[in-house]
Amino acid sequence: MKFSKTGYFFYFYFQSKIKKIEKQVLKKDLTERKKDTKGLFWVFRKAGQAALVSLLLYELFAFLHTGGLLGVSELSRERFLQLEILTNFLYIFSIFLFFPLISKFAFERIQHNNPFIRGAIELSLVLVANAVLLSLFNLAPLLLLAPDLEPLPGRIRTAYLVSGIFSLFFYFFVEREKSKKHLQEDMLRTARLQKENFQAQLEGLKNQVNPHFLFNSLNVLSSLIHQDKLKAIEFTRRLGEIYRSFMENSQNHLVSLKKELDVTRSYIYLLETRFGSAVQFDIQIDSEKLNLKLPTGCLQMLVENAIKHNGSTKKRPLRIYIYTENDHVAVKNNLQPRLEQFESTHTGLNNIKSRYRYLSEERVIINKTEKEFITKLPLLNTNSHEDLDN
Repeated sequence: MKFSKTGYFFYFYFQSKIKKIEKQVLKKDLTERKKDTKGLFWVFRKAGQAALVSLLLYELFAFLHTGGLLGVSELSRERFLQLEILTNFLYIFSIFLFFPLISKFAFERIQHNNPFIRGAIELSLVLVANAVLLSLFNLAPLLLLAPDLEPLPGRIRTAYLVSGIFSLFFYFFVEREKSKKHLQEDMLRTARLQKENFQAQLEGLKNQVNPHFLFNSLNVLSSLIHQDKLKAIEFTRRLGEIYRSFMENSQNHLVSLKKELDVTRSYIYLLETRFGSAVQFDIQIDSEKLNLKLPTGCLQMLVENAIKHNGSTKKRPLRIYIYTENDHVAVKNNLQPRLEQFESTHTGLNNIKSRYRYLSEERVIINKTEKEFITKLPLLNTNSHEDLDN
């Protein structure tokens, strides 16, 4: 039985292990499952690749020295061959795990204008790391597990030379190019996110500086000046808070739920002053969720959509509920379509969903029934997204 069957044996072994892990993680929560499967599949994929590469290299050297390939029968009889293949696997697996860190460090930390100097630094790091990894995971285990082994100096020098050439090839032609591709993808993702954020700013400006909205707000303010001066002052203050908060947070991709609620409450005050009891609000927010984040302006936009698409009277008020549920903040309203024809472009909701696609793996949940319209926005962990605004 030659190498091809040996390679297939290792390949299907790791495939079976991956399937077992997949069955186990299916029982977990969806969010945890996404994190676990991503990490576990990455590790086992690297392990499978390392196993195949180590077998290929070992068979290559066996062919160069003996003119033939090793099969399962030879491996089952020779304990030393098993140890060598095992240590080769550990060494290559350590390279597969460690070299991406070098590549990431080079792209993030080595900011030198001269590409030759930068390349020389990377080359030195790769050779030093290779020598350390080869000593720790290949030569040292062999000496410990086979104390009667007396390695020849020439063979050790050859091992360092060949492994150094292999590590340089793997790093510069495989890992470095992969990291460069990931960096380009991250740059493209950032550019798209900036575009979406810019579109959100334009949408917010259009909604807030909308002549109709501003006209109605000034009309309400004009009436309040004659009827209730204290209420007119408060109305002006809340209107100023909306514009000021928009200017302060317009450059941020994310804002805390607490800050977003403050802006939304100011906006609700304007709506309550304008519509009176025709629009009713109920806010139930878990205080533990206030430090979690969401895209800037999304909560206010959902409230505005509810007002825009539904009619309201004192006898049939529009009821809007804002509440937290698990790791989501939800906006729910009863459906009362306006009598006049209104063709929606869903620009606001599409914008919110697009921004979440670039910010997180979490998705916006939209449920519409005959009586209610509910939108749930995922609340994002601060630590996982703290660098988005830098």
